[in-house]
Amino acid sequence: MEQFDIRVDAFIAKSADFAKPILTHLRQLVHQAYPEIRETIKWGFPFFDHKGSVCYMSSFKQHCAFGFWKSGRLKDKYQIINKSEETAAGNFGRITTLADLPSDELLIEYISEAAVLNELGIKVAAPKKKLDKTALIVPDEFIMLLDKNTGAKDNFNNMSRAKQKEYLDWFTEAKTAATKQKRIQSAIKWITEGKSRMWKYE
Repeated sequence: MEQFDIRVDAFIAKSADFAKPILTHLRQLVHQAYPEIRETIKWGFPFFDHKGSVCYMSSFKQHCAFGFWKSGRLKDKYQIINKSEETAAGNFGRITTLADLPSDELLIEYISEAAVLNELGIKVAAPKKKLDKTALIVPDEFIMLLDKNTGAKDNFNNMSRAKQKEYLDWFTEAKTAATKQKRIQSAIKWITEGKSRMWKYE
């Protein structure tokens, strides 16, 4: 991979007039901060790589964006970036002029830190799973059958919430009462055998 990519030249050239000096400046700072960085295009936008993605920049009709691929791993000792790993406007909000950016010195420091993260093999922070706190709706007829079958009841209670929800959603999606009843009967049999709703595909 070459240090400079002509596709980045083309990207800047076709950007809006207000964006050209911003993108050009950011590009220069990245290379000044870490000469080993190489350019590429990913998802239609310029990316700067060194043993993985370091940072990126983009241009839209009315603003530019600049962000770090592993922003959540940066120390951010000056508290100047939005650390969301998935921020559409980058880590510095909507950039419309060079004045919207932090000082060159700070940006160079952050770019260098981001490149070193890749040198050290630091991975992107794993996203935290959102817990589904909605109450599970359990049909009365299903509860009655579980109460009559201790094995099924114990197995169902020991399932993860996600596995339980697969069964309950299956009941809810039934178009008719007959279909619902048939599904509940099948579920009792499978749960007694210790099977999940999707056991045929596991």
